[in-house]
Amino acid sequence: MLGLNNLFKYHKTPLLFIALSSIFYLSFAYDLVRTDITKLLLLYVALFVFAYQIIKTTGFYTSTKLSTGFRLLVVSAILFRLLFLFAMPNLSQDFYRFIWDGRMILEGLNPYLYTPDSFIQKGNIPISQAQELYNGMGELSSSHFTNYPPINQLCFAIAALFSGKSILGSVMVMRILIIGADIGTLYFGKKLLERLKLPSNRIFWYILNPFIIIELTGNLHFEGVMIFFLVWSLYLLHSGKWKWAAAILACSISVKLIPLMFLPLFFWWFRKNIKENVIANEMMQSVPNDRIASSKIPRNNVFKLISFYAIVGITTVLLFLPFFSMEFVYNYSKTVGLWFGNFEFNASIYYLAREIGYAITGYNEIAIIGKMLPVISLVVILGFSFFRKNNTIPKLTTSILLAFTFYLFLSTTVHPWYIATLVILCVFTKYRYPLVWSLVIILSYLAYSNTENSENLWIIGLEYTIVYVAFVWEVLLKKRLPTISSL
Repeated sequence: MLGLNNLFKYHKTPLLFIALSSIFYLSFAYDLVRTDITKLLLLYVALFVFAYQIIKTTGFYTSTKLSTGFRLLVVSAILFRLLFLFAMPNLSQDFYRFIWDGRMILEGLNPYLYTPDSFIQKGNIPISQAQELYNGMGELSSSHFTNYPPINQLCFAIAALFSGKSILGSVMVMRILIIGADIGTLYFGKKLLERLKLPSNRIFWYILNPFIIIELTGNLHFEGVMIFFLVWSLYLLHSGKWKWAAAILACSISVKLIPLMFLPLFFWWFRKNIKENVIANEMMQSVPNDRIASSKIPRNNVFKLISFYAIVGITTVLLFLPFFSMEFVYNYSKTVGLWFGNFEFNASIYYLAREIGYAITGYNEIAIIGKMLPVISLVVILGFSFFRKNNTIPKLTTSILLAFTFYLFLSTTVHPWYIATLVILCVFTKYRYPLVWSLVIILSYLAYSNTENSENLWIIGLEYTIVYVAFVWEVLLKKRLPTISSL
């Protein structure tokens, strides 16, 4: 009773915003269609305002409110996610393909070897509710081979195992998995921030971010599971358990392939002596000073670096092994390649390059531009890998953040949930532009306001103008944000 009295005494304001957020999340989950743009924007912006106020007014990081305030934020984060539990995703239809793949696995069929079209167009019904799932996933998904890595497929199979005849039941199972991953991210993210002597409340800019809650829990995008493994891996790496960090990083890759592009950025991690390790990672505080002073000989850096990459590679291959065949290799590489040369959505630099191509040739030159931009992205990533000494977690996460940002700036396709990785990485750095992007990314959904689902380039231009201004101001024009010490 005393605890409840203290809760209402010290946290009246955040409780009010938590109640308002709950109402708005319920409306978002159960009473919104994505073509209702006005309602979508109003709910989304309001939820951002409420989230800011909840974090700002709770103040769990102060000595007098540490325990109660922290628990309140954690309970709020879980509550907001559970509100979506019985809702069908309303901003994305990808979950239909997730369910299809999971049920294919339980039927003993390799989902990498068949397209849904190959069954339905021949009148074959390989799984329960096949026609309904086929209709829901849309033509683009049904005509292509799956591109979801094996641990992602495992999540789909778990959903099929516990709910093989109900679409809503499968959605609920997958949603519980994503919520569990977010709780894991909260746990390891907070511990890593504390190890780095950074304010641990920063983790709530990810966990309570409406974009994260809506896109991952609400719309069932498994970036949340990928991020959980990524943050866990960074925590293990900081703790000196680099072998386990490599294995867990492979798990992250096996949910989404995105962390593959981060591998070169670990080049400098092992290129430091023991004394530098103590300073950078705080792992040898109990080592006598005379031992530290005498340990200036560099470690066997090359061996550890190669071993790290080998563990990542071998673990990833082992996870893919149950699905392996030469046909799988062909289908998977072909499907992944389509994202660079065929699809376009919510792009920035690519759209400018496309317009230049139209002006010169009169045609959409995506086949050429789509091959050039990844090469530029690779050069940028290698630049961050070899010319920045990423030998501490803050340096490493900053390089990953900036490198992946440039990759997205150069991509032909930037779906909203892609920037979830930027949001989690920014909490370990001094940059906050991903939070701005997580707010304005909702503008990309305005493409669904018309029957053709066509993008308004003025709207896309507005989105990226805001993002680029925030990026340039933070990264290039301002050396340090004034609010860093208070966050």
